[in-house]
Amino acid sequence: MQERIISVYGRIPRVGKHILFWIVFASFYAILWGSFDDEYGKQFALQFIFLIPKMFASYLAMYWLLPTYLLKSKYFLFFGWFIVILLISGGLNWMISIYIEQPYFYPNEYFGPFWSPLKILKAATYIYPVVVLATLIKFFKIWYKNQQRSQKLEQDKLQAELKFLKAQVHPHFLFNTLNNLYALTLKKSESAPEIVLKLSDLLNYMLYECNSELVPLKKEIELVENYVALEKLRYGDRLDASMNVKVDNPETKVAPMLILPFVENSFKHGVSGETENAWVSIDITLKNGLLTIKVDNSKSTDNTKDERQYREGIGLKNVKRRLELLYEGDYELKILDSEESYLVVLRIEFKDL
Repeated sequence: MQERIISVYGRIPRVGKHILFWIVFASFYAILWGSFDDEYGKQFALQFIFLIPKMFASYLAMYWLLPTYLLKSKYFLFFGWFIVILLISGGLNWMISIYIEQPYFYPNEYFGPFWSPLKILKAATYIYPVVVLATLIKFFKIWYKNQQRSQKLEQDKLQAELKFLKAQVHPHFLFNTLNNLYALTLKKSESAPEIVLKLSDLLNYMLYECNSELVPLKKEIELVENYVALEKLRYGDRLDASMNVKVDNPETKVAPMLILPFVENSFKHGVSGETENAWVSIDITLKNGLLTIKVDNSKSTDNTKDERQYREGIGLKNVKRRLELLYEGDYELKILDSEESYLVVLRIEFKDL
């Protein structure tokens, strides 16, 4: 019922909403004052007549003072003109009392002379509550719209940045893989055709399956498994690569291309520089909505250069930024550097599971 009322109200034109506001306002006070002497008809007439100075002051405050002074932080001018408008409206209210209310509704009473500063000031005090109320409503309406506009711009900015970062991941990965394939073709390796086939599967995923904002976790795991198999073909007996997966809900949705940059980084900076005894260990677990990814790899021979490249790689920078944008406050990323290995630990908590 409440949603229906809100929906109906939302379809009322702007002018209609203003008319409805003033009708409700005048009716409230007409019923309130009319209840004292049961003269509801007279009170309804008076309340609607006295709407003139109230509307005059309210619309000047809403559409002139508010945007011209208050929203531009010109507070002194705002309050100065606000008082002037109230006094003018008070004078108009007193004129209505002298020339309409007294002769037509209270002919046997004397309200006082036309020039009566105290009466004008008193009339202004009757007007200022509705003026303040109307101005506050307008102020918060403008503030709400600005907030919505800012949020929309921020969301558009974040989406554009995410798309840019995601677009960078694909070429970066493809460039590295093609370099690996090129090296094998130079050696006339028998593994080259199989690598081409696996590369085709990887490209199929990146071009067609991971274009959505979220993908099933199992698809990301399959991508990593294919990549590890490809690297095993490339390095052969030089590489000891292991992968352990324990996932209680493979259909859990995650951002695409989120895990692979860490795995790719481990091979690029932890295996490519080693002549022997290179190793990579990958653990992916998901339990009760907590995803934990651990990628551990041996260091290459040139530790100083490798450490800098490991931490400043394009793929790793991108995935860090994507984590900030997608999972802010819900993830933890640690890169542990020991004498013999690098260990990346990423934890993401999915609160909606």
